[in-house]
Amino acid sequence: MPSDPAEDRILDRDYKARCYGCFRPHEDCFCASIPVIQNQTEVLILQHMRERFHPFNTARIVRKALTRSSLLVAPTHEIAARLCLKPRAGLLYPGAEATLLSEIPVDQRPEQLVILDGTWHHAKTFVRDIPALARLPRYRLDPTSPSTYRIRREPTAQALSTVEATVAALRVLEPDTRGLDELLNAFVAMIDHQLAHPRSKFGWRKNHRRRRGSSNIPLALLGELQDVVIAYGESTPGNLGNDDAPRPIYWVAERLGSGERFRRLIQPGFTLGELLLGHLEMSRADFDQAVSIEEARSAWAAFIRPTDTLAVYNQGVVRLLAQLSPVPPTCLVLKSVDLHPQQSYGTLDELLTAEGIVPAPPQHPGRAGKRLANLAALVIHLNALGKRQLQDHGDAGGPTASGEVQAISN
Repeated sequence: MPSDPAEDRILDRDYKARCYGCFRPHEDCFCASIPVIQNQTEVLILQHMRERFHPFNTARIVRKALTRSSLLVAPTHEIAARLCLKPRAGLLYPGAEATLLSEIPVDQRPEQLVILDGTWHHAKTFVRDIPALARLPRYRLDPTSPSTYRIRREPTAQALSTVEATVAALRVLEPDTRGLDELLNAFVAMIDHQLAHPRSKFGWRKNHRRRRGSSNIPLALLGELQDVVIAYGESTPGNLGNDDAPRPIYWVAERLGSGERFRRLIQPGFTLGELLLGHLEMSRADFDQAVSIEEARSAWAAFIRPTDTLAVYNQGVVRLLAQLSPVPPTCLVLKSVDLHPQQSYGTLDELLTAEGIVPAPPQHPGRAGKRLANLAALVIHLNALGKRQLQDHGDAGGPTASGEVQAISN
């Protein structure tokens, strides 16, 4: 992997003058102020590579303080390969799908809490490109006061640094654990000290704002799309019996480069009602050709290739896919792509309408066929947009398909 010139300069200039524990200059070392905390919930921090040499690395503070914690710093594909999650792992990640951590029954609380350390763009990229994270239950916090991390400006009042988020989560999960207040106090003292010495020769890395028009478009979508497969699935409603998880009953896909298509209706195991059929935009006769889940899995395994990049729109489709086959490492969740950082869309239909994207006619029957056609239109749009951005900005050193946005945690 090519080295980062900026990081090389840091290493050449002052690496030997830094503390190996906190990576601060020896005269500013704060290791002695970090308490040792005997936490019960295992904390796993996944840190983006761009954050590893930041002089005020709050993930490193958490790792040093918590006896049951680990810090994994690597390129996204390596994290995906090395990630080791416990059966009751959960992801601290804000959003509409996340459950308030304080509302989880004690017997259902996570035994391992995964925390993402990086900018908001970094966090979304992790979730988009690491299928194991996409399948985790998501938890959120409800902070009563804004972040004290004045070194970086947070995008919302609810955004916290990694150390603040970890302390807040552990206060909920294990309120009797000692040392959490001391850790937060040490963190505030560190910030005060840094702000009192803003022009130190060991200054902060300069964060450049993302230029207008750049998007975090996955690099896999910038080629000729020969090995890009788009997929969508329909499922049974939840709460139909002892198994509350929705099950796939219709799965469609298309390999964009060659136009090869996949379609399987899957036996639901119960009589489909008119309301559900209307929702699917299918008839009861359509399901006369439905196959068993085992046959669908076998057919899907024969269709998908190891070299394929699978693209879906949201996490729900990823969870459905997991019932058909292991989710491939290169599975992209395109809802994470920020076409406009300040604008969010509830559905793919809303996004296409806002962007003026017109999909081609669907090639599969039912609502799933329309959804897949919409997804194809989005991928083609992102492909053209990403290529244009690379052409417009690449030579000038401007943003590419992995631009930065404001930080929500260090």
